[in-house]
Amino acid sequence: MADVVRDFPTDPPTRVLHGINLTVERGELVAVVGPSGSGKSTLLALLGTLDRPSSGTLAVAGHQVDLLSEAELAVLRACHIGFIFQQFFLMPGLSAVENVATGLLYSGVEPAERRRRATRVLGMVGLGHRLHHKSNQLSGGEQQRVAIARAVVGEPQLLLADEPTGALDTQSGQEVVELLRRLNAQGTTVVVITHDAQLAESFPRRIGIRDGRIAFDRRGTQL
Repeated sequence: MADVVRDFPTDPPTRVLHGINLTVERGELVAVVGPSGSGKSTLLALLGTLDRPSSGTLAVAGHQVDLLSEAELAVLRACHIGFIFQQFFLMPGLSAVENVATGLLYSGVEPAERRRRATRVLGMVGLGHRLHHKSNQLSGGEQQRVAIARAVVGEPQLLLADEPTGALDTQSGQEVVELLRRLNAQGTTVVVITHDAQLAESFPRRIGIRDGRIAFDRRGTQL
């Protein structure tokens, strides 16, 4: 992104991001840190094409976002971007495999193939034995792994995670982080918003956001 500004339509307008210049290369593992209200989630929404810049240019997976229609953005998200949130957003009436298969609903994949891919990815995240369990039958860590499986079932180039360990106990959080590292090692670009300073310092790149501006951009694992 180049000179990206995001204003919210209040009266007067509220500037949330101020002229952000940022490039995330394919295959990177990046932590984004900053206090509440600093603009981290807005930045993630822009990277995920869930929002558009008020000004400036933004390209994701080689596509210039400001030139795309809403329908074209939906295709871009379905084919290239996966999302993980602190809240799991699983459908309570569906099994784990059915929840993961919903990640392929807009990809044109036939139902039987969606289920086959969902089964394979749940095996990858260590839940091959929990395929038919519903959300209320899974622990918090297991639910987050289902959410991660749903995010990656379409093999996205870019995986965006907003506080993915925030609702988990320490052990479950560590398991989720290790899973994200494995996905990155397999070639997925991973960007994680976190308030966990220790976690951020263990990432090869850390970007600090404060008052809607990049406060620092550091490379090299510190721990």
